[in-house]
Amino acid sequence: MSFKRLTISFAVSVFLLYAGLILSLFYFFDGPAFLMTLFSERTLYSLGLSLAAATLVTVISFVFALPSAYALSRYAFFGKQVIETLLELPMIVSPLALGAMILIFFNTPAGQMIQDRGTHIVFTIYGILVAQFITTLGVAIRFIKAVFDEIPIKYEQSAWVLGRSPAIAFFSVVMPIGKQGIIAAALLTWAKALGEFGATLTVAGSMAMKTETLPIAIYMRLASADIEGAAALVLIIIAIGLGILAGVRLFAGKGSSCA
Repeated sequence: MSFKRLTISFAVSVFLLYAGLILSLFYFFDGPAFLMTLFSERTLYSLGLSLAAATLVTVISFVFALPSAYALSRYAFFGKQVIETLLELPMIVSPLALGAMILIFFNTPAGQMIQDRGTHIVFTIYGILVAQFITTLGVAIRFIKAVFDEIPIKYEQSAWVLGRSPAIAFFSVVMPIGKQGIIAAALLTWAKALGEFGATLTVAGSMAMKTETLPIAIYMRLASADIEGAAALVLIIIAIGLGILAGVRLFAGKGSSCA
């Protein structure tokens, strides 16, 4: 077997692995039951909550991620390596552990003061936003930094020579060039927020019609031995996820061709 065929066979085997898992869901698929699950008040609430929370968290994350990623991509400053290392925290620590860290923080005097003088976070919808924000922010910065790293700084330098300030050069040069990559990063960040489970469950709980997002709804269905309902919800979240990946490929302009 040639090296080309060997590598392709590995790629196909990975595809078959995931395809097999998806196809196994259809063993428990029942049309009427699927529609009943999909259009139940509880599922619609979970779906709407998940979509709204993921969208809001993505917007908030990008408010912090865009300038942070630009600073890490373009400037050298004291503590940069430490900051970049700490940004890996959501990728090296499980979401459940992150959720525990958030919960522990809000049980400290500083956390209690925030909740007493502001909005109560733990076991509320705001807890969903905080948990998803913490788990997606570092990832969003990584995605956007990769986009900025690919844009040669000479384009900005040309704008500076023409009298543009760094801020104007950022919005008029860097952002338009990196638009597709930034949109792709936003979609991936949104998808990660949508599928977040561990930290959300730990911080916000699993109260039906209150803090039950779609991933938590899947967990609750499994906990009650409702395999058919869980399979239906998994199919819904897979359909959304695959749609997001298709959007990423579209906006990132990624096509593949091989001889």
